[in-house]
Amino acid sequence: MSFIKFHADQLFDGYRFRKQDEVLITDENGKVYGIIPLSEAGEDIKKVEGILCPGFVNAHCHLELSFLKGVIPTHTGLVGFVSQLMQHRNAATEIIEQAIVDAEAEMIANGIVAVGDICNTPHTIAQKQKGRIKYQNFIEVAGFVPGAAESRFNTIKEIANQFYNHFPNNTSIVPHAPYSVSLQLLDKIKEHSHNKIFSIHNQETAQENIFFKEKIGEFLSLYNNLGVDLSFFNNKYNSSVDYYIDRIAKEMNALFVHNTFTAKEDIDSIVKQISNPYFCLCPAANLYIENSLPDINLFRSVNSGNNIVVGTDSLASNHSLSILEELSIIQEHHPTIELAELLKWATINGARALTLDKSLGSFEINKQPGIIQIINKKYLGNNLVNSTIEVFL
Repeated sequence: MSFIKFHADQLFDGYRFRKQDEVLITDENGKVYGIIPLSEAGEDIKKVEGILCPGFVNAHCHLELSFLKGVIPTHTGLVGFVSQLMQHRNAATEIIEQAIVDAEAEMIANGIVAVGDICNTPHTIAQKQKGRIKYQNFIEVAGFVPGAAESRFNTIKEIANQFYNHFPNNTSIVPHAPYSVSLQLLDKIKEHSHNKIFSIHNQETAQENIFFKEKIGEFLSLYNNLGVDLSFFNNKYNSSVDYYIDRIAKEMNALFVHNTFTAKEDIDSIVKQISNPYFCLCPAANLYIENSLPDINLFRSVNSGNNIVVGTDSLASNHSLSILEELSIIQEHHPTIELAELLKWATINGARALTLDKSLGSFEINKQPGIIQIINKKYLGNNLVNSTIEVFL
């Protein structure tokens, strides 16, 4: 067996930056055999400029929407974005499938080794079977009218079964968002998805909380325009989190995605109800749609930031599928956050959230987490802006 010895300017192991005199040892396939002192590493050491890091985990994406890149304009607001998405989400199968292939290739080139992927159709199955990236498939269901819960759930089960046939341990049925799922539908999801990973788009717009507190605003107009009778809906909630949080199984890993307008009281409710909550930041999409970012420091106060993960959202709401770009945006707006903390969100935290941490997320013995190089030739130090990625293994 041949070994590769990596000595980088900086070695990030998924948790922290290591000492500068340490060497990462892997086999030719990237399986980790250890990190040892440079003085014990012998000869044939590969010198690496910049940062050596485990592969990134994209905790939230919509791969099947990749064909919509550039179709929906920026800064529409979420309700405007949803309306546009409903108008444009149908296309020829060959166009959708080619965009999926291209988008996955883009993620691989950007050092992404695992993805939490939202699925409304079976379009991504064929590409995922190739095994180029590890996926957690979130089969998404929506339906705000209580009487439609049974039929909506039965329809999504048919799609979910196609994923279960190929990815039985990496598939779960999840709700779309609070404003689009009835309590009856949430109960069906909870019953079906016991001990599976949960995901929900959470408080991506201020209009979401307004709708649940006051039954006014853009979501009310959207449903009225769609001809949906909302006489059943009682706006008795402090926020959208208050609407759904007690309908989630306490013991499961749960991803709360976007959180652009999430308050401390909402976070407290989530942490009280859910044993393993993860807060997924998608800053590029937040700027694309709402031109706003969440209060990241609120989430850093939960478990020392160990529950923060990072996603790209879809190419319908982003210009690229790059976790490095997401981290760059965060760093640009929060320059005091240490680089090691940012990288941890994108590596071991993401792997834990998707229950892939036995093999991914860190340079630990017997893991095969992917190996990427982050280099910035324009700036010295740890500035991620204008940095590039090279994928080693």
